[in-house]
Amino acid sequence: MILSLNRVAAIAALALMVSACETHTVKSTTYTPVISNSQDVPEELLLDVGVTIFDPGIDEIRRGEEELTNHEIRVAESRYAPFLLSETLQRSGNWGIVRLMPNAASPMDVLVSGTILQSNGEAMAMRIEVSDSTGRHWYTKEYDEVISQFSYEPSQRQQNDPFQVVYNNIANDLLAYREQNLAADRILEIRTVSEMLFAQRFSPDAFSEYLGEDRRGNLQIQALPAQNDPLLQRIRDIRERDFMFIDTVQDYYATYARQMRLPYDSWREQSYQETITLRELQDSAKRRFIAGTAVVLGGLAAATQGGNYATQTGGAVGVGAGAYLIKSGFDKQAEARIHMEALEELGESLENEVAPRVINLEDRTITLTGSVEEQYSQWREILADLYAAEADSF
Repeated sequence: MILSLNRVAAIAALALMVSACETHTVKSTTYTPVISNSQDVPEELLLDVGVTIFDPGIDEIRRGEEELTNHEIRVAESRYAPFLLSETLQRSGNWGIVRLMPNAASPMDVLVSGTILQSNGEAMAMRIEVSDSTGRHWYTKEYDEVISQFSYEPSQRQQNDPFQVVYNNIANDLLAYREQNLAADRILEIRTVSEMLFAQRFSPDAFSEYLGEDRRGNLQIQALPAQNDPLLQRIRDIRERDFMFIDTVQDYYATYARQMRLPYDSWREQSYQETITLRELQDSAKRRFIAGTAVVLGGLAAATQGGNYATQTGGAVGVGAGAYLIKSGFDKQAEARIHMEALEELGESLENEVAPRVINLEDRTITLTGSVEEQYSQWREILADLYAAEADSF
């Protein structure tokens, strides 16, 4: 009996030792600053950048994170993250005007879109795609960062977003691509194509002849209207009004981000703690399952192979001990469920904090919510009517 019990104990100890080997997450301890390298660049060679509202990535939630992801928070993040990116790009001084766009209806020299792949307070990952107005695809790249509790210290919060390094890396990659791939004539071409695209959307008949496609399907300039062309001047006036409206939308997103920051940071810090605790609970449950299974198997072997009552009794004890460890694993999973429910409650709280805001324009009041895109479409219809009415006067 003593031998059998020792065998069971040895199996259990070995299982615990093996299962105790955990994979540790490597967390970043370095800070990458934004590179600024456009002090001597003429204004006409500074490309304007449009950052679109991100895809919240609901359809790309990674396996095992479905229950940890709150859809409402992801939608809020899909507005918050591109706002931080647009601010970072503007602050770098490497570009012309950087705007957070309700959609891609208004052509911009450079268009940046993104998809949020992960966001749980401890880790953030996103996929970024960049192209220019000619249709050329610059690159697609995934960015990720895992942070420590230090990033949520009050002194750090006041300086930067906990995941500011992600936005800095994106900004630096954009600058590197421009410097390595775009000569001055190429930049001027992109800016001209942007203007002609805008013109074509308001007056396709008058401006369709100026752009064509190359063999790859990218736009290229075939001809240009005279600089004193009255229709071109009208287009430029309309485009300025369009930019003014988009700038009004920037105020909305700035207010949205400002009001979201405090509850969102609080949620992320709590989510960070919940994520760490949940992982520890899952690892603990896994170790208990492995150990419990090993003890059960050892106990069954002792009970079935033993030829006397003492050995069989020892095996039964091993089975009972293993069953207890397995039940303990189930208990840990139940505790993990409580933490996941806590995350969901935090998400609902955040959703209440970031309610839509109303802004007043000259002749109407617009509620800027998920329907900002619809309001922008209505605005462009108004611009089209203004252009048509004024063009008829020529």
